[in-house]
Amino acid sequence: MKQKKRRVLLKLSGEALLGEREYGIDPKMADRLAKELKHVSEVHAELAIVVGGGNIFRGYSASINGMDRATGDYMGMIATVMNALALQDALEKEGVETRVMSAINIPQVCEPYIRRRAIRHLEKGRIVIFAAGTGDPYFTTDTAAALRACEIHAEALLKATKVDGIYDEDPKTNPQAVRFETITFQEVLERNLKIMDASALALCRDNNLPIIVFNLLEPGTIKQVITGENVGTTVR
Repeated sequence: MKQKKRRVLLKLSGEALLGEREYGIDPKMADRLAKELKHVSEVHAELAIVVGGGNIFRGYSASINGMDRATGDYMGMIATVMNALALQDALEKEGVETRVMSAINIPQVCEPYIRRRAIRHLEKGRIVIFAAGTGDPYFTTDTAAALRACEIHAEALLKATKVDGIYDEDPKTNPQAVRFETITFQEVLERNLKIMDASALALCRDNNLPIIVFNLLEPGTIKQVITGENVGTTVR
């Protein structure tokens, strides 16, 4: 039986905004994403988004090359704000009311993250984009997505990827790889499947928050997931 989700959080990687580029933001890709996300408002579901910053800057990679890890992570958080603003611009061109809320205080360009205000925006039908991770270094945007999803009482965390779910092996190198329809958090950890970092997985597991992994590049998948279609892989 299909069960529509009332409120979800979507985790987007920064690379989702790359499009045809090797670096930065492709406005055409942002527009394409906005058109997909607009379908969510059409089914009257509440949508929050956490976007990464890897298309612009990765703090962890910079730290490997000698930069102070905390400094690199703060720079990465600022990159996520840039992505969030680009996505907001694309969504509002589609007529979708959107708010960016940052864990780092940048009042000139976006709102500070306040949990109750975020929930109120969602209740009013606005898409809320959470930027700047958790606001603290050493935490990934995966962990930020899990944290925000728990805080706003989302029914599921949607993890957008380039493949149509979780496989027992890499489907790019092994055409015989088997896709899971459902899998447990324990199995994901034991198999070291690396769909999200261990902290994010543990947070979702401990708070009974399912993760749905699906292919962002397939048109209509976000709407299908929210309306209860059997899409991708569900981690429970």
